[in-house]
Amino acid sequence: MLNENHQFHEKLAQQYDEQGYFVIRDYFSENEIAALRKVILTFHHAWKKDHATFYREEAFNSSLITGSQYLSTTDRLKLFNFISSKKLMKIIDLLIPDSPSFMNTQLFFNPVNPQLKDFWHRDCQYDHDIEGQKLAIQETQVVHLRVPLFDELGMELVPETHKRWDNEEEHNVRQEENGRTSNEPLSLGKKIKLSAGDLLVFSADMIHRGLYGLDRLALDILVFDPAGDFVDYVDDDCLPTAAMLENISDGRIYQNTLNLKNKSSNKDDINLVLV
Repeated sequence: MLNENHQFHEKLAQQYDEQGYFVIRDYFSENEIAALRKVILTFHHAWKKDHATFYREEAFNSSLITGSQYLSTTDRLKLFNFISSKKLMKIIDLLIPDSPSFMNTQLFFNPVNPQLKDFWHRDCQYDHDIEGQKLAIQETQVVHLRVPLFDELGMELVPETHKRWDNEEEHNVRQEENGRTSNEPLSLGKKIKLSAGDLLVFSADMIHRGLYGLDRLALDILVFDPAGDFVDYVDDDCLPTAAMLENISDGRIYQNTLNLKNKSSNKDDINLVLV
C-alpha cells in the first residue's frame, strides 16, 4: 500500500512538472466539504453584503478569506486547519519540498453581470510586462489548489504553458490583440469539469480560465516557493496569530511565511539605517 501511494504521488508530481496541473477526484469526503462550505458561505454572505455594488457589477472572485474581517476566530481556525490538513500538505510538500509558504486564499463564483465573460490569463500578467512574464514562468513557482464546494463546469487550461511561452493564437487572445478577445476558445485548451470533493492543482502562471456556470463556488489556496519574491503579496491579517498557531495541527506553511516577513522587515530596517 505504501509503495502504491508513493507511485501515485510520483505520478502526480511528474504530471505537474510536464503538464502544469493535475486533478484528484473525490479527494475530500462529504463531511469535509460540508464543514468547509459552512465556513466559506459565512464569509461569502458577509462579503457580498459589504460589496453589494461591486458584486453586482464587476465581481467574479473575492480574496483574503482567512482574514479577520468576516470570520470569527473559531471559523478562521477551522479554515487554517483545513488548508494545512494532512491531505493538502501531502500535495504541497510534493510540489514545494523546501519550506512551502502560504500566500493567500481566493473564492471564485459566477458573476452577476452577464456581460462579464470567462477570460484567458496568466496570473503573472497582472504584475509584469511581456518580458517579465517570460521570466516569471521560468523562475517562479506559485501553486493554486482549487477546492470546488459545489459541482461546477470547472477550469480550462492550456497544458505545458507553465513552462513555455504563448503561441501566436494564445498571445493574441490573451492580450486581446489583432482583433481577438480574451474569452474566445483556444485550440489547445483543455476543459476540466469539477465536482464537490475534487482537488485541482495547477500552476498560477500557466494560461487558464475559470468556466462560469452551474453553482460555481470554489476555494483557491495559493502557496509559493520561498525562493520567489512573493512575501510582499501576503496580507498580515490573513495569517494566524501566535495564539492561533498553537491550535493549528500543522502550521508550517504559515510559520514559513511569517519567517519570510520577519526577514524582509529586518532587511528594511537595515536599509533605513544605512541610508
